[in-house]
Amino acid sequence: MPQHKIRPAGAEGGIIASVTNSPSFARSDELVARLRSGDLRALSRAISIVEDGAAGAAELLVACRSFPSRALRIGVTGPPGAGKSTLVDCLVRSFREQGKTVGVLAVDPSSPYTGGALLGDRIRMQGYAGDQGVYFRSMATRGATGGLTAAAAAVCEVMEASGRQIVLIETVGAGQAEIEIASLADVTMLVLVPGMGDEVQSLKAGIMEIADIFVVNKADQDGADRAEREIVAMQALGKQRPRQGIEVWLPPVVRTVATTGEGVDKLIAQIERFVAAGPPSRRSAVAKPVAGSVQSLMDHPQLDHIGIAVCSIAEARGFYASLGIPTVHEETVEHEQVKTAMLPLGGTRIELLEPTAEDSTIGRFLAKRGPGPHHLAIRLGGIDALFDRLRAEGVRLASDRIRTGAGGHRYFFIHPASTGGVLLEIVGDSAEPDAPPTAGPA
Repeated sequence: MPQHKIRPAGAEGGIIASVTNSPSFARSDELVARLRSGDLRALSRAISIVEDGAAGAAELLVACRSFPSRALRIGVTGPPGAGKSTLVDCLVRSFREQGKTVGVLAVDPSSPYTGGALLGDRIRMQGYAGDQGVYFRSMATRGATGGLTAAAAAVCEVMEASGRQIVLIETVGAGQAEIEIASLADVTMLVLVPGMGDEVQSLKAGIMEIADIFVVNKADQDGADRAEREIVAMQALGKQRPRQGIEVWLPPVVRTVATTGEGVDKLIAQIERFVAAGPPSRRSAVAKPVAGSVQSLMDHPQLDHIGIAVCSIAEARGFYASLGIPTVHEETVEHEQVKTAMLPLGGTRIELLEPTAEDSTIGRFLAKRGPGPHHLAIRLGGIDALFDRLRAEGVRLASDRIRTGAGGHRYFFIHPASTGGVLLEIVGDSAEPDAPPTAGPA
């Protein structure tokens, strides 16, 4: 592997942005706008806020969630000394060669006595200094169990809001029961090494059961063949998981030598195969499924927001602020001729809608009915196929095609005549970052 130069202390740019001299941000939407534009200092600041649970952390996360992400989360777990960090370094390099932006969250153990952590991964992964397409964040467990840190899910969401296409999550040296990564990642890789133990050891339940892909790293050492045989033997005794598009998913065993990069191309090929099979996402309810993992949304529709037509967002915003409900994001959707403001409300949101023209959809609604509830929005996966199916079945649609709206999400409307009296918005996955909205009236 080629060697990378270590970035001098204090150098500008790089994968670990300093937050000590970061500018202050008075509003969550301002901070999110900066990190969306590629500002690494803003990204670092946002992660620090959610990691520390500082004031405004909840509002910041709601703002980040208003930008549905296409990021693929890849979990990398395994026992200490398996070479996880070196393997992550190889994966980052390969994804960057594909032109993809990458975020890395590496978790290191905290001392049970002092609470401190070495953050050794920060030392190992200095090779991408100056590469704006790579952002690296190392965090201590701070006493959390399960191989992660309590803020891991929130940090992933912030990275996704910044436009990262790949998020790699490296756990601490994990033991047999440390399986929380499976609920955070879309694909989980278990990294093992030759000499990990006898056959009985390899059959133990827990961490072996969460793997979507097994990696036998340091495969140039003696015992690689035996390690692979033990994994295959364990799979023969276990319950195989059905997958969409194929009868079962049998987690493959990939041999790698991370110090030289051998086998990493085969590993990425298996990751792509896993994603292409359309497996249901196992992320927790807090996290957002990635595009491609639409089955989880089809199985678990979510109330995304309640749209309310108002004459003035400024006036309405003041009222909600008096109730302790902040505004976390404002945007003008030109092709809809409407200003929008998002306000968090428990697990959903309120969307305030102010027309920018009298002869707009919201303008006509206000003239006819006055301020009030305009629509309900449900988040679903696979909206392209759903749109075609509903149209074929004769469902009355209020949209002639799927469009891109505030926050980059894709949507279409179903007429109240087919829903029991309410205008229903179907919200799906986002368009590519910075993609122009689809023009045309609602």
